[in-house]
Amino acid sequence: MPRYRLSLSILFAAGLIALSGCQSGGRNAERLYVARPVERLYLSATDDLRTKDYPGAIASFNEVERQHPYSEWARRSTLMSAYASYKSNKYDEAIDTARRYISLHPGSEEAPYAYYLVATSYFDQIMDVGRDQRTTELAKAALADVVQRFPDSEYARDADLKIDMVNDQLAGKEMDIGRWYLRHNEHLPAINRFKSVVENYQTTTHTPEALHRLVEGYLSLGLKGQAQIVAAVLGYNYPQSKWYQRTYRLMTSEGLDPDAVSEEQKKSWLSRIF
Repeated sequence: MPRYRLSLSILFAAGLIALSGCQSGGRNAERLYVARPVERLYLSATDDLRTKDYPGAIASFNEVERQHPYSEWARRSTLMSAYASYKSNKYDEAIDTARRYISLHPGSEEAPYAYYLVATSYFDQIMDVGRDQRTTELAKAALADVVQRFPDSEYARDADLKIDMVNDQLAGKEMDIGRWYLRHNEHLPAINRFKSVVENYQTTTHTPEALHRLVEGYLSLGLKGQAQIVAAVLGYNYPQSKWYQRTYRLMTSEGLDPDAVSEEQKKSWLSRIF
């Protein structure tokens, strides 16, 4: 699959080359003379972008599209307007404009960047772990869409890294809720939250603590056999973790030995989780 790449400098250069072509060339210049105001608009917009006058850039790019909706300049301006909106932290506007570009030009060379711009606009809005994670879910879906559609692109590689960060955020939210339930002695809903982390976000940094909290929850319910198995899984996968050290102390205080669990028991517990 071919590699896709969008460079703003290339877009700028393309605009400048086309503009210089309109200002020279005899008969060719006469044929393109009528489009000259549009090119000036585009050039003005790129100047605004360089000087970080993002509202001015958005207005000029939108004006190009409004006056000449079927021109090549309009196609470029749509995506550049989305980028300027993103740079000015107008994320909803950036998403709407990038999606409109995708609907109008789904097969263009810059389409991968448009998808990536949507995903990044969601990603940059992710709130702290204590708040609603709806935007985080949207970011994850949009980033996964980039990876699926353009797996060999540089955007996919960056999206993969961002997905790891999103998963860590979502796992952190589950942990936050699970700890709250645990503090209020609501052990069953707490256990379900910690299980969700182990099942859905096992590659994140929260997994060792989730396993430890499961041990705490099971012991609180008197399910010592379950606690012993989870403690053994934690010790096998994260033997140097501070969470296993806490678990080991907790288990031995209950007269339980995590090392006494067989491999078959550990595999059985993991198969039920997954």
